[in-house]
Amino acid sequence: MHSLDDNYVIEHVADPAEFCKSLSALTAHEGATVVSTINRSMRSYATAIIAAEYLLHLFCSFEVAVYEYVHNMPLDSMQLPKGTHQWSSFLTPEELTMILRRASIDVREMAGFAFNPITGRWSLSDDIRVRLVHGM
Repeated sequence: MHSLDDNYVIEHVADPAEFCKSLSALTAHEGATVVSTINRSMRSYATAIIAAEYLLHLFCSFEVAVYEYVHNMPLDSMQLPKGTHQWSSFLTPEELTMILRRASIDVREMAGFAFNPITGRWSLSDDIRVRLVHGM
């Protein structure tokens, strides 16, 4: 494939290193791979788990699809179920970079991914404390 986009999957797989090796094998020479995940930081714990899962019950459609696939069951509501994310499964930018490089994936760019509650839109940012995107 010329382009692979892994949005918030890696934190749900049992072996991130093997998953990245599969991404590498599936990406064509000179192809692009984009991996996004949640950073393992105290801020991500507060926002992605406490606020999103327990207080606001936020979700994104992709996370719902991942939840349904991983747990082999449909969601009856449009709320992100408590326990969807395990903070210990999140990867730091350094860990993800190391895993990708060991899988022969050249990391060319890293950015944060921020949500603006006023506009309701996501955008790239310099802040990688919660959500991050690696471009290869």
